[in-house]
Amino acid sequence: MHQSDRAIAALQKYLDTPLDKNLQRAVEGDAKSNVLALFQEVAKGVPAYQQFLQERNIDPASIQTFEDFQTLPLMTKANYAHKYPLPQLCRNGQLESCDMIAASSGSTGKPTFWLRSVSDELAIATRFEQIFSDSFQADSKRTLAVVCFALGTWVGGLYTLNCCRHLAAKGYPITSIAPGSNKTEIFRVIQELAPHFEQVVLLGYPPFLKDAIDRGRVRGIPWQDYGIKLVMAGEVFSEEWRSLVGERMGSSNPCYDSATLYGTADAGVLGNETPLSIAIRRFFSQNPEAARQLFGESRLPTLVQYDPLSRFFETQDGTLLFSGDNGIPLIRYHIADTGGIIPHSAMLEFLRDWGCDPIALLQSYRDRMVDAALRDRGIYPLPFVYVFGRSNFIVSYFGANLYPENITVGLEQPEIREWVTGKFVMEAFEDAQKNRVLSITVELAPNEEPTAEKERAIANAVRQQLLRLNSEFANYVPSESQTPRIVLKPTGDPEDFPLGVKHRYTRPPQEKRGT
Repeated sequence: MHQSDRAIAALQKYLDTPLDKNLQRAVEGDAKSNVLALFQEVAKGVPAYQQFLQERNIDPASIQTFEDFQTLPLMTKANYAHKYPLPQLCRNGQLESCDMIAASSGSTGKPTFWLRSVSDELAIATRFEQIFSDSFQADSKRTLAVVCFALGTWVGGLYTLNCCRHLAAKGYPITSIAPGSNKTEIFRVIQELAPHFEQVVLLGYPPFLKDAIDRGRVRGIPWQDYGIKLVMAGEVFSEEWRSLVGERMGSSNPCYDSATLYGTADAGVLGNETPLSIAIRRFFSQNPEAARQLFGESRLPTLVQYDPLSRFFETQDGTLLFSGDNGIPLIRYHIADTGGIIPHSAMLEFLRDWGCDPIALLQSYRDRMVDAALRDRGIYPLPFVYVFGRSNFIVSYFGANLYPENITVGLEQPEIREWVTGKFVMEAFEDAQKNRVLSITVELAPNEEPTAEKERAIANAVRQQLLRLNSEFANYVPSESQTPRIVLKPTGDPEDFPLGVKHRYTRPPQEKRGT
């Protein structure tokens, strides 16, 4: 099918299909048969995947059952996206089958390019539609969507803008504007345009939006007058954070005034928070033992629902795999996110064992809604996926993935390297004011003493190298948050640098930190 014909057919289907019908299809569809069909299509039409299978002596015709499918090798950036020429990753080896390219950067800052077409965006627009319709009632309210994700080649900004415009084309009274991460422009947009709308939706990374709301309060912006809603992505945050930010922006209903997207540059949005998932997560935040029992850790993950016909999840060794159609179709792609999947019925059964009826719990939040006719929307028996984020090698900060290799280069600079051993521990966390902090604990060389001068020099060197090497850091993190906090500790410090133990360069968020 010609590209224009594909786009017209996809757009017509999207415009003609109501949200509830789309979601009912997701509930009733045969996800296993669907992902098998996707595999056969990709094996037939994508040159890179054909070669990927041939190199492993796999005959696509031998994959007939879902059990067969589960034996297929995992895709990664290294063994697939980086190995084959970009055109070969697309259907029929044709770049022109796509009309948009986004970039994600790895540990060296070298971008990985991901292609998509307008038909790919329409599938993702349904995830935005769930939030705007079922949480924000934006089908009946004049809504200003302010895109605060970084613009440019980065996936967040332009993808989000396009999806909001697709909603408007479907008939939602949504008007979009994209100031990106320019806070001065965001404040100007809000002050001049917000009074013309019934509500304003800010879309961005959680710590960035919190900082914008805090700074706006200082400037006298009456957030509470504008019906502020939040759409977020990129980082896990606490329910205490949601409550605090909600209070500062004038929110009265935490389950309906904000939502998080679980997304990647590789394949767009994989799942989204719903009022139901937020109500459940808030229960877990108040019942940590239940959370530990279900999720296996004391920290609280992001909890979203997903459409298994759009993105099919599996787990392996505590990490997530997914398969999904896109400009570059992906089959059993290992994204290195720590997490798991929970069927809807299993989630409800687990909660019942803990004395929690999530529907009744959500009802207590729905009762705050003015229009009783809207209270029952948005409760679908879709499966859940929970995400802790990347495994022990990466720290997520304002949506940017920070890698140990980036920090190492900063410590190897001529003015620094004589003071330090090269070992460090990096982490990102919320301070007492709920602001995000990037902290790096550095091991001093023997006989070196900690000084404020050394802390400043190391902080500046690390910041310079992060800006040079990590393009996501340079584009996602606001300048005022780019300088890390440096903590200097002596050689062999028993807490962070014990002798004779394999060193780890990141600290799990649940561990106790010094202040």
